[in-house]
Amino acid sequence: MSDKPTRILVVEDDLAILTGLSMNLNFEGYEVLQAQDGRTGLARALDESPDLLVLDVMLPELNGFEVLKELRQRGRDIPVVVLSAKSAEMDKILGLNLGADDYVVKPFGLQELLARIKAVLRRRYPSQGQPQPVGFGDVQVDLSAKTVSRAGQPVEFTAQEFKLLAHFLAHAGRTFSREELLSAAWGYDYEGSARTVDNFMRQLRLKLEPDPEQPRHFLTVRGLGYRFER
Repeated sequence: MSDKPTRILVVEDDLAILTGLSMNLNFEGYEVLQAQDGRTGLARALDESPDLLVLDVMLPELNGFEVLKELRQRGRDIPVVVLSAKSAEMDKILGLNLGADDYVVKPFGLQELLARIKAVLRRRYPSQGQPQPVGFGDVQVDLSAKTVSRAGQPVEFTAQEFKLLAHFLAHAGRTFSREELLSAAWGYDYEGSARTVDNFMRQLRLKLEPDPEQPRHFLTVRGLGYRFER
């Protein structure tokens, strides 16, 4: 079974919605790609072939319907969940006729949107509807159930520890500053400090590293921050 996270491209010009939705998708175990205009979103969808596209309608450069039409004309069958402030029946029909898999009207409830995304993934990829378990060393992480085991034994994790772990798993090999980790795992408006991240990194190492004093997976990158390696 593949341990590669499901990749979701979010194309949304409202930074608050983009950040909040991306954070929550990361927490659910998905790898998130981002774009803030239609032209960039189309290019990323074509170049990087995400597993699903969350697509706002009212975008600069190209609107969401234009992006969707271009994708389908090029034969790309990426599942698409359209977001729109337009609730008129004709707009919904247009989106669905262009090839959208679902249509969600703003303002939307976050949990409803996450449920709709999971439902589309289940329909389009029956064996991949949920994020797949991820393994490294003797550790197994079930991103759907939000459970962690080591050498077959359960490991207790707080919700915040799991959110930080899920973020690292979705971005293996990438170095993050402490500020970036605070934003990703706690929210961009969280008023924590670098010490907060250091304390949580120590907990991850104590719980998951063979030798917390000489970590193999949760690495310090001197002068920059931290990196996760499988």
